[in-house]
Amino acid sequence: MSASGGTKAIVAALAANLAIAVAKFVAFLFSGSSSMLAESVHSLADSGNQALLLLGGKKAQREATPQHPFGYGRERYIYAFLVSIVLFSVGGMFAIYEGYEKIKHPHPIEAWYWPVGVLVFAIIAEGFSFRTAIKESNEIRGGLSWKEFVRRAKAPELPVVLLEDLGALVGLVLALGGVGLALATDDGVWDGIGTLCIGILLIVIALILAAETKSLLLGEAAGVDDVKKIEAAVVDGETVTDLIHMRTLHLGPEELLVAAKVAVRHDDTATEVARAIDAAEERIRAAVPIARVIYLEPDIYSEQAASAGPDPAATPGGPGH
Repeated sequence: MSASGGTKAIVAALAANLAIAVAKFVAFLFSGSSSMLAESVHSLADSGNQALLLLGGKKAQREATPQHPFGYGRERYIYAFLVSIVLFSVGGMFAIYEGYEKIKHPHPIEAWYWPVGVLVFAIIAEGFSFRTAIKESNEIRGGLSWKEFVRRAKAPELPVVLLEDLGALVGLVLALGGVGLALATDDGVWDGIGTLCIGILLIVIALILAAETKSLLLGEAAGVDDVKKIEAAVVDGETVTDLIHMRTLHLGPEELLVAAKVAVRHDDTATEVARAIDAAEERIRAAVPIARVIYLEPDIYSEQAASAGPDPAATPGGPGH
């Protein structure tokens, strides 16, 4: 994900959510609708989440230090994980509590035109934000399905904004349904049921975000396509004759660590091996530009060690493919 593309989607979502949060809260004050209160808190939480994503992106740009020699790229993952916590606690749990209270102590909705008008406005504004996130995502997701894009994306911002906007749109429809049924039946219980559904929706989305960002925090390997490109770039068939084994790790969305053991000929001089390693690093960076930290260890290919299997610890001289 390009930094500019992700930032554009985040800023669009932030602007929409701030405007919507104010409008929803005003509608709640005039109507007393619990759905509107839950939705105003939801939009406020989303606004805070977008601010967290922007902050994480800013902090991730810091230069590496002796204490953090691989830089701060993972800051973006940490702040994306915080988003899931905020969405779960501030958005989901509050909505469930408010829905339960409204079902237990229902009261009619007053000044119905306020919540209905604000919800229609919010759906239009969230639709604009969602459209921006979809447009930015389409530029980088290639042939992946939306589910695959959310699961495989190494940059967390666009998947987070996509899921938040989708949840917001569905939540607005639930709120509109709850308010509409409450007005049609003159029974405030429906408003509480709509609020309860919004809370469940937010918790589900928060759990999905937490699971995906947890995987990124633990450290994910390069994508399948990038791994194939690196494998093809390492071997030149002359000095570097084979790839013994390789490990990759994302240090951040746009920074990849590559560590590999490569096979060289037993009669090559140290100078020839050093030149071959330098050339292999250049080929890797040309094939996968985000491969910025590369460690290649030369070894003599061993048929006997290769037959033991692909485990690096068990096969110091065997190929990993």
